[in-house]
Amino acid sequence: MKFTKMQGIGNDYVYVNCFEEQVENPEQVSVLVSDRHFGIGSDGLILIMPSDKADFRMRMFNADGSEGMMCGNGTRCVGKYVYDNRLTDKTEITLETKSGIKKLTLYPENGLVKTVTVDMGQAILNPKDIPMLASGDSFINSPLEVNGAEVRLTAVSMGNPHGVIFTEGVDELKLEEIGPAYENHPIFPERVNTEFAEIIGENVIKMRVWERGSGETWACGTGTCATAVAACLNGLCERGKEITLKLKGGELYITWCEDGRVLMRGPAETVFTGEIAV
Repeated sequence: MKFTKMQGIGNDYVYVNCFEEQVENPEQVSVLVSDRHFGIGSDGLILIMPSDKADFRMRMFNADGSEGMMCGNGTRCVGKYVYDNRLTDKTEITLETKSGIKKLTLYPENGLVKTVTVDMGQAILNPKDIPMLASGDSFINSPLEVNGAEVRLTAVSMGNPHGVIFTEGVDELKLEEIGPAYENHPIFPERVNTEFAEIIGENVIKMRVWERGSGETWACGTGTCATAVAACLNGLCERGKEITLKLKGGELYITWCEDGRVLMRGPAETVFTGEIAV
């Protein structure tokens, strides 16, 4: 199987061009390629496919083989891949995902895409649509018991369910110990991605993320979007202005527009290409 390994601020996936390759069992292939000792090493597998609804279609599989609804960093890398590999010459494309069609604006330099802005659509706040087993129209800075302690959590879906917690000292948190308790909390029937965020300046946030099915990752595109929305909802950042999100792998820039759309801007990089036996 021919592949390209790409990363968006450290959120690395193995990308397969399904215009040329057929992946019969992506759930098992994802587990194989994600292994950092016996495979390629990645946060999962992303398939680039034809679409009858958009310019291209993307399917994303986590490191445990489960299929994800959406991957923000992955969408940017797909945009880079299709342009750099001459599958399109357009700098504005549409991409079909399991959470809807996303609009991408590509910014090439010397024939190769360097950065991409993705219109991530509307932030979802209603618990039943996240999905979340909670009443009311939203779950903003609300109490939640985790491991016997009460935390304040804001729930947002950007195609994937997210729980955002604002705290101090995010660098010292032992996510490998506390992350699974959030991911598998019974209030989230489909599990949840959890962001631990710290305000470090005006419209500047440092965050770490524990992703369902992958554990802690160096970056999460939908997670940065959810964190920016949560910060605005809690009065910690200003809506309509670009917010800088600092993650282990680098920075993303998020704007929660007044019309409800969330825009994500950031880099996309090719690491290497190769072949692997599957």
